[in-house]
Amino acid sequence: MDIRALAMGLAFALMWSSAFTSARIIVAHAPPLGISAIRFLIAGLVAVAIARFLGQSWRLTTSQARATVIFGICQNALYLGLFFVAMQTIEASMAAIIASTMPLLVALAGLAIFGERVRPLGIVGLAVGFAGVALIMGSRLQGGGVDPWGIAYCVIGVLALTFATLAVRGASSGGNVLMIVGLQMLVGAAVLAPASLLLEEWRIEWSPEFVLAFAYTVIVPGLVATLTWFLLVQRIGAVKAATFHFLNPFFGVAIAALMLGERLGPWDIVGVGVIMLGILAVQLSRQPVTDPTRK
Repeated sequence: MDIRALAMGLAFALMWSSAFTSARIIVAHAPPLGISAIRFLIAGLVAVAIARFLGQSWRLTTSQARATVIFGICQNALYLGLFFVAMQTIEASMAAIIASTMPLLVALAGLAIFGERVRPLGIVGLAVGFAGVALIMGSRLQGGGVDPWGIAYCVIGVLALTFATLAVRGASSGGNVLMIVGLQMLVGAAVLAPASLLLEEWRIEWSPEFVLAFAYTVIVPGLVATLTWFLLVQRIGAVKAATFHFLNPFFGVAIAALMLGERLGPWDIVGVGVIMLGILAVQLSRQPVTDPTRK
């Protein structure tokens, strides 16, 4: 892995993890589904306009079109939409911890459903990772004040993203990366807008904090982080790129504690460390084995 790929991976993990904190600020001022639809509409139109300016085509391959629809529904509408709803009642750090289980769930589903071979290091990583999640969840549930519905929405969201990750591969192949990113966001907006009109009251409490958080979420975690991810996958492959997910628990909890003043107890710190080790072990176990006798 070269220096540029390393920098891209670290930047992606930091930007993606920061989205939980900015989302927590946003949903305190606006309806979660409605503001998510507006977010995806703006980001999608900007991405498509830039893609057209750069000469990227509307015409996608069959696999790209399928990936665009699946990721638009599962990632943008279900995963991010439900997480926005959940963060009305749960802390950003808790949402970040649940979201960080996605690489573990992908590996577990590959083993249980598709019969993929998992090396012993991966099995250990799965056990360690889920143990870390259980440690944090147990500690926080004992402390009280955790909304079970918020937890349930996050779980459904991360399962939707896991499904999309397993169902679609090669979404970034064939070029048109920025166009794919933009169209995915427009699909998410098209799903969330009618849901919001049916379920929510459209009222926004305007403030400088809300405007900054919304603009940041649209540009950084929305456009820049997603584009960085696709480019990183193109550069080093999905398996190596996924290794950077092990940083998400640490960054997510740390940013929430720093920016929002959320509690960070000793069991949270231990649990985050355990989750990071588990995710790293799972991802390293999926790396191809190099034969030292081959030259």
